[in-house]
Amino acid sequence: MLVKKKLFSLLFLFLFLLAHAQQEKELYPLKVILDEISLTHNIKFNYIDEELIVYQIAPPKSDLSLSAKITYIESKTGLKIKKISANYYSVYNNQKLDKPLCGYLFDNELGLPVENATIKVLNNNVVVFSDEKGYFELQLVSPNGIEISHLNFEKRIITPNELYVSGCPKIKLVPIIQKLEEVVTQRYLTTGIYKKNDGTLEIKPRKFGILPGLIEPDVLMTLQQIPGINSVSETASNINVRGGTHDQNLFLWNGIRMFQTGHFFGLISAFNPSLAQTISVTKNGSSAFYDEGVSSVIAISSHSKSIEKTNSSISSNLISAEFYTKIKTSDKANFTLSGRRSLTDFFSSPTYRNYRNKVFQNTVVTNLNNNQTIDVKTKEKFYFYDLTAQYQQKIGQKNELSIDAIVIKNSLFLNQYTIDASKNSDLGQENLGGTINWKTNWNTNNTSQLYFYSSKYSLVSQNESIQTNQILKQENKVLDLGFQLKNSHQISKTLQFNNGYQFDEIGVTNFDEINSPFFSRNSIKVLRTHSVIAEGVFETESKNTFLKVGLRGNYFDTFKLFLIEPRIQFNQSLSETVRLEIQGEQKSQTLSQVIDLQQDFLGIEKRRWTLANETTNPIQKSNQVSVGFSYKKNNWLITLDNFYKKVTGITTSSQFFQNQFEFVKTTGDYHIFGSEFLVQKNFGKFYSWLSYSYNDNKYFFKSLQPNEFINNFELKHSISWAGIYEWKTIKFALGFKWHTGKPITTPTLTVIDASNPEIIYNSPNNDKLNDFFQLNFSASKNWKINNKISLETNASILNLLNKKNDVNRFYRINSTNNNVESVDTYALELTPNINIKLSF
Repeated sequence: MLVKKKLFSLLFLFLFLLAHAQQEKELYPLKVILDEISLTHNIKFNYIDEELIVYQIAPPKSDLSLSAKITYIESKTGLKIKKISANYYSVYNNQKLDKPLCGYLFDNELGLPVENATIKVLNNNVVVFSDEKGYFELQLVSPNGIEISHLNFEKRIITPNELYVSGCPKIKLVPIIQKLEEVVTQRYLTTGIYKKNDGTLEIKPRKFGILPGLIEPDVLMTLQQIPGINSVSETASNINVRGGTHDQNLFLWNGIRMFQTGHFFGLISAFNPSLAQTISVTKNGSSAFYDEGVSSVIAISSHSKSIEKTNSSISSNLISAEFYTKIKTSDKANFTLSGRRSLTDFFSSPTYRNYRNKVFQNTVVTNLNNNQTIDVKTKEKFYFYDLTAQYQQKIGQKNELSIDAIVIKNSLFLNQYTIDASKNSDLGQENLGGTINWKTNWNTNNTSQLYFYSSKYSLVSQNESIQTNQILKQENKVLDLGFQLKNSHQISKTLQFNNGYQFDEIGVTNFDEINSPFFSRNSIKVLRTHSVIAEGVFETESKNTFLKVGLRGNYFDTFKLFLIEPRIQFNQSLSETVRLEIQGEQKSQTLSQVIDLQQDFLGIEKRRWTLANETTNPIQKSNQVSVGFSYKKNNWLITLDNFYKKVTGITTSSQFFQNQFEFVKTTGDYHIFGSEFLVQKNFGKFYSWLSYSYNDNKYFFKSLQPNEFINNFELKHSISWAGIYEWKTIKFALGFKWHTGKPITTPTLTVIDASNPEIIYNSPNNDKLNDFFQLNFSASKNWKINNKISLETNASILNLLNKKNDVNRFYRINSTNNNVESVDTYALELTPNINIKLSF
């Protein structure tokens, strides 16, 4: 048997070497090489199979001596070969490893774990996957190479002996620069924010680092860190992108249009931060597949590219508690459920009290008449919640189905009472949405996607006055229904053509009723839109040139009107470090928010949605062009964008006037020139950025005098800075925001006629509030309890210096003395918050 074994080994080695004679560096299993040496030198090697099975090397030269061959093997493998007797040698691993092959996969750019990578032993059926920590392990089965693959990373092949070391080594994977989705900047402001070749900013909360003042990745508060995106009222429901109003932004969640974006009447984003979301932000040059939103497109997706394993989390802060769970129901299906509910109706934390004071300033809760707490006693009960449900199913090799639903709710109950009377008022705000999405990959070059969507928004209030016994009922409702078909054709390696069709029907209801004197108004408007879409995308294989040109044609059947909207994004590499970016678009918008009266909806949520009618409320149209440059070298990032935007068809009711134009109904335009500058530097564990924005934003209303003046949302100069330090599982962030004050209109010193009091104003927006400055701080720490459970703790302080910042001011007449008095609204005072999150 021994002779047969040696003959078989010799024959195997001969055939193996003969087949690969032309490849001098071909590798062979170490056991085969040891058997050949045994036959040549008439010796025997003793070894444990498990200690040798991972090694394969090039054989030593045949004319070497036995000792030279042994030295060669030791140098190539790290093994030890000890002579026992004249003819016996022992081969062993002196590290005394008693463990499987294991390792941790990490993103080479971000240093974050890579989950759901496939680890496969070549020419073998052994396949495993990395977990949420990037960890994987394999049994000792063969010396074959190990292939590591993932959709988002370049494939890598390693040898088993790279893993057969003490501990589990860290293996870095290089992100794939995917066609049509090249990432220009891997870290933009913080970990998890990217900038792509088409100018789109992409935010991935799952990979999120830390930002000053935030305890978790709040979607809409994060946006305000980006140059050109601000909020003059310091809220998540009043985001101003390049001088536009909040309603001029198109918000989509998994294809569902969202008409309510904030909780706590704007102070908190309405989207659960625990969801593994990707947020795409386009300030200009948006895809032709997007309609509406003349200022920006903010598209939020919580779909994953692959079916992920079951994982969950629960967390709580001083405002709300939330949960998230993703259940892998099969190898091809996931079900995800998330929810968040405020603690505000039974737990009054210092954070809630500060939020409450900001939200209810100058409202019916504190009295619109004198800005002081009213004589009657007031009790309010406030809470909010949101729920999402998602189902993702891969059907066969070509099809994928996803179903999504979302519910967002805010509720306020107010009781006002005296010894003799008691009155109740309430306000409810809700957004329901659902979508069904079907995607088919016909082949490697052709893909189709069909999705149906529905979104329903409702704002309902009843205000019972304790002074007059008057009851005011108000409703604002929106129903949006439609579907979109998109086809993608990969014509060549560098050229892609997309086309599609979209149908949308939107209905808006506005209802007002007063009991004394009785008055009732109910307005219902419906608009149907048909859209055809064509888009071409060209990108060279070198990634030096990117061009996307789109055309969207909208037909509004109510108005018998057809509008053509061209879009373009161009990105060109000028050198290894400098890129040029040119963007342009024409867009239209039929739905906008207006204010009828400042005390509408208890004075808390004054805005109501309304449809264009092409007379008093025309379709808004925008034209925008921008030119920018980016420089990246040696961990420096510098970007500069210059833009011009013109929006026509705006109404005075949509611009939140609180001066001589508050009750004037007319239409006009605004024009804005601006620049956005960012400089960022990474120093390893520490990185910092400084951004600056300049806006010259003016109104043009032909029927007003003067007909040209400063825009209500102009923040002429804005600066943001942050310094962030990340060390292992600990992160710190300190940063400030500064901008010039919001424009206001001051009254003159004209004496007011006591019999007919009225305020006489100076020229519109002749003055500004004091400059805004806010210093914020955040810290976080991750605790690994075991391989499956981790604890994350976060703390933040908003307005660390407790600076009193004005965010709005208007004037009114004091009925007691007929004097003009100012009413100020202030930003949050010093507000701490903490968050604890358990993931498992």
